[in-house]
Amino acid sequence: MVRIEISDNTENQRLDRFLRKYFPKASLSHIYRIIRKDLKLNGKRAHEDALLRAGDQVVIYMSDEEAASLMRKPKSAKAKRQFQIAYEDDNVLAANKPFGLLTHGDSQEKKNHLTNQVISYLIEGGQYDPFVERSFAPSPANRIDRNTTGLVLFAKNAEALRELNALLRSKDGIEKYYLTVCEGRMPQGETRLTGYMKKDEARNKVTVSQSPEDGKLMETSVIPVAYSLPGQGSRSLLLVRIFTGRTHQIRAQLADAGHPLLGDTKYGARPSRLRSTQLLHSWQLRFTDMGDGRLAYLTGRTVTADPPQDMMKIISDLFGIRTAGELENIAKDYF
Repeated sequence: MVRIEISDNTENQRLDRFLRKYFPKASLSHIYRIIRKDLKLNGKRAHEDALLRAGDQVVIYMSDEEAASLMRKPKSAKAKRQFQIAYEDDNVLAANKPFGLLTHGDSQEKKNHLTNQVISYLIEGGQYDPFVERSFAPSPANRIDRNTTGLVLFAKNAEALRELNALLRSKDGIEKYYLTVCEGRMPQGETRLTGYMKKDEARNKVTVSQSPEDGKLMETSVIPVAYSLPGQGSRSLLLVRIFTGRTHQIRAQLADAGHPLLGDTKYGARPSRLRSTQLLHSWQLRFTDMGDGRLAYLTGRTVTADPPQDMMKIISDLFGIRTAGELENIAKDYF
């Protein structure tokens, strides 16, 4: 007999969907057979669409051996920590991701990625137990490219993840700002870039279309906060706000506007001795209106991740801005 008490992290989902996560090796037909013949919810038979609540008791009449054969062994997720913590509380963690690290795993890298590193950190700190929370794992609410640095926001529980995902989809409540250097001199003041994402999957590259039929809307606001010093070429230091979170959005839209990011040869930048990949940093998250849910206390807070040293060296050489604090003071004039 298997007894499961529904936790805060597993409530508000259908019984059949919960069981598919709890028994990932079971076929869908097996899941439905368990519900029909071998399961009681709070002492009664239940339908597959029953909505689970925290504190509910699920009893499944099967041996421990059979149950174990339908589960995946939770991974210890031990991965050497490379990220810094920009902010953390009981519900969320904002990680400052270094250059070259994937947010999620892929077919080539399944272990050493940011998500596993964060999970490993939470396991070691006693904040997450994968043997108890079999249908939930701490997850990122946003993601950035391997060679983009900076803030990735993680939810430690299911309710926080639902709220973050809803706020990020709505474009309100959480403002996302990036720092980058582009080629050429962007016009003073705000430039609003809009277009539609046309993705070439084979090349993993995005082009910008003005036809809604070609893909999802991309919206980006760009403000130059400094121009390169004499003798340093024509470049602009940009404060970028994204209103949508599409693949390569900033890179593709600035390239389409004639201002590719420094080092981003994939999107048309000239090869540079300063940088061999895009110079892009997820710099600030501003929680402007988090509603009245679990994360309401974050309203009014700003989380900042200092740029990495190599980026600050480039900014110092090109623009004469020597510290992250000086950079933050300059950017404040544009909020």
